[in-house]
Amino acid sequence: MKENKNLEWKEKMTPQYLKTVSAFSNYEGGIIVFGMNDQGKVVPISNPEELCLNIENQINDNIHPQPEYSLEVLENATIELHVQKGEHTPYRYKGKAYKRNDTATIEVDDLELSRLILEGKNLEFEELPSQKEDLTFSTLAEYLRQTLGIQEMNENVLKSLELYDKHQKYNLAAEILADRNTFPGIDVAVFGKDENIIWKRVSFVNQSILLQYDQVAQIYKEQYQYETITGFEREKIELVPEVAFREAIANALIHRVWDSKRNIQVSMFEDRIEILSPGGLPSEITKEEFLGKHGSVLRNRILGNIFFRLKLVEIFGTGIYRIRQAYENSITQPTFLISEHSILIALPLFKDHIELSEDESIICEQLSPTRIHTMSQIMKISPFSRTKTRTILNHLIEKNIVEKTGVGRSTGYLLSKSI
Repeated sequence: MKENKNLEWKEKMTPQYLKTVSAFSNYEGGIIVFGMNDQGKVVPISNPEELCLNIENQINDNIHPQPEYSLEVLENATIELHVQKGEHTPYRYKGKAYKRNDTATIEVDDLELSRLILEGKNLEFEELPSQKEDLTFSTLAEYLRQTLGIQEMNENVLKSLELYDKHQKYNLAAEILADRNTFPGIDVAVFGKDENIIWKRVSFVNQSILLQYDQVAQIYKEQYQYETITGFEREKIELVPEVAFREAIANALIHRVWDSKRNIQVSMFEDRIEILSPGGLPSEITKEEFLGKHGSVLRNRILGNIFFRLKLVEIFGTGIYRIRQAYENSITQPTFLISEHSILIALPLFKDHIELSEDESIICEQLSPTRIHTMSQIMKISPFSRTKTRTILNHLIEKNIVEKTGVGRSTGYLLSKSI
């Protein structure tokens, strides 16, 4: 076991551990082990009961508000301090709030502090009052007319959508949906064969996110859809599934952090689309849950509910699942890269068959999806040199057609089971 984001070792008790108590209370919780040096070696505490009392007094006197924690003395004379994530953030030590950055504990910046304050008040950024009183909603009104048959945008409609009340007037969710606003938007770039060739670049900012959604969808159609005519029949061809693209854009808009000034980035390549959204996962959800069938947690509940009512998304956490469903019969599959501050969704071109060169086909015919072949075994029947065979295998690995197992002399190759 090693130190990590949720585990810290302390050979002795020094005031520095109180910063980590603050960090664990503010975010995911964690354990501090006293009597363990940096190498993970036990250095027994001489009087653990007395140290427990000192720890308890220090936490009670220095961390505000009072965090939730427990102390346990183990048989090897070490002490485990279990700190729970608290509900009344921010938890401060000497007036400052902290967070974990891998195995280090650092002070949060002003943006993170404001988020902790909102969380402690059980508020989301979108619920805060807007400073604007002259908002208009023509795009939203048109969506409501076409989708729900609502002919007039009035105060009662805005109230039912949770965008307005008589006391605080408009909230920030209303401003984000308004025709004009001061919020970030979406950057779109259409590339050629690589990022050095840019065919088109456009930004949609300071406008309703519904209009942004429509405008980006139009660029998608221009780049990844076309029609074929066979006899009297017209068939629409989608190089990237439209349902997957719309889900990814809607997901980026309703799950992003709106207190960040960064734009959503949509990069359109010849072989894929990448959607980069500011803000990692909400603290209540794990990566595994996010990628599962019912993993979504609404970061922006009001915006999410409106997108649902306008039939732009499914509300029950199925966005990522629906993206995966769109590629159910495709050899290529979407990928999801999740970091602390962003989520990247990559949507490849839909392919329902494998395109192999003649040389690649020859090598694939020698492989099996159930039996691992070593290079020596492959070379006994390969018509190519060892160098060329290895080059072909590497190309097949890059295409996810062949899987490589083991290292060194134990290296083996087998066909991907997705073929």
